[in-house]
Amino acid sequence: MLRNLRIAERELATSNPVRVLMDLGGPKVRTVRRKKSEKDVYHVGDKLLLAATPGSARIWIRRYNKHESALPVVGCTLSEALDRLNPGERVYIDDGQIGTRVLDRVADGVIVQIVHAPSKGRKIHSDRGLNFPDTDFEVTSLTEKDRSDLTFVAQHADMIGYSFVQSEVDITALLAALAECVPTDRKPPALVLKIETKRAVRNLPELIVHAGGKLPTAVMIARGDLAIELGFQRIAEIQEEILWLCEAAHVPVIWATQVLEKLAKEGLPTRAEVTDAAMANRAECVMLNKGPYILDAIRMLDGVLARMEGHQYKKTPQLRVLHSWHTAFSLGHEGTQP
Repeated sequence: MLRNLRIAERELATSNPVRVLMDLGGPKVRTVRRKKSEKDVYHVGDKLLLAATPGSARIWIRRYNKHESALPVVGCTLSEALDRLNPGERVYIDDGQIGTRVLDRVADGVIVQIVHAPSKGRKIHSDRGLNFPDTDFEVTSLTEKDRSDLTFVAQHADMIGYSFVQSEVDITALLAALAECVPTDRKPPALVLKIETKRAVRNLPELIVHAGGKLPTAVMIARGDLAIELGFQRIAEIQEEILWLCEAAHVPVIWATQVLEKLAKEGLPTRAEVTDAAMANRAECVMLNKGPYILDAIRMLDGVLARMEGHQYKKTPQLRVLHSWHTAFSLGHEGTQP
């Protein structure tokens, strides 16, 4: 990918180099399923066993089943999370598509009951995200794989996306690891702090100060994970607070997750998507996800942001002349300008 990018740069004779952002994966909290699961589709009321070793865990409990039978098993790649779960706490599966609540702790893991799922049910596949919004547990953000990847990242990336960063300790660990592998003829990559947990939001001022004092630093509002961690009704409020804080600290912000997603994937945006893209003008950067119509999404985003720049600079309204209103009504139209 890097080789193709540099070839394209030369062919297009771009005036500025294309910057490369590489993510460190961090601790992957994912589901693990056997190839042939006991049940394919899950509905509200179903009970599951979350276990660290899904291949061997089988539990027979009369009080959770009308007839003695084995509960379906869903594995979790992060055993530390299961160790901290308590009855009543929530566990979300597959980006919040399935919501569960912990019923009990058992020897093999925890038993959860589905309290939220699509009306037609939903399958649970391997490698789907798990979120624990009520459980406060510490886990090392910089994994051994990340340390191994840093050798390549430090040589080729202009920016590093730091996943699951939550505390100053995480920043210190990454800076120390970077110092060992950055070539002498290159500047260290800038840092992009991916804010995706409650602890990261709570510690954001300290994260900015600690990272920004050492390297150029930006913040990514990872709205997908944050919505699950904080609750969908609070994501709008929290992203506003993050924008305020970062503007005060002169830290650039990346507005991420599901921007014009329906357009990129299906070719036609929703009205809410366009409004969301317009709001993204208050950040310095907008992240789009891949899809067969990604070029259409880029063109629309470019147009929307260009129009919005005259209305809003970061968090400050510009109160410009309403050209669109004047043009539309001087032509006798009562709709929006094409």
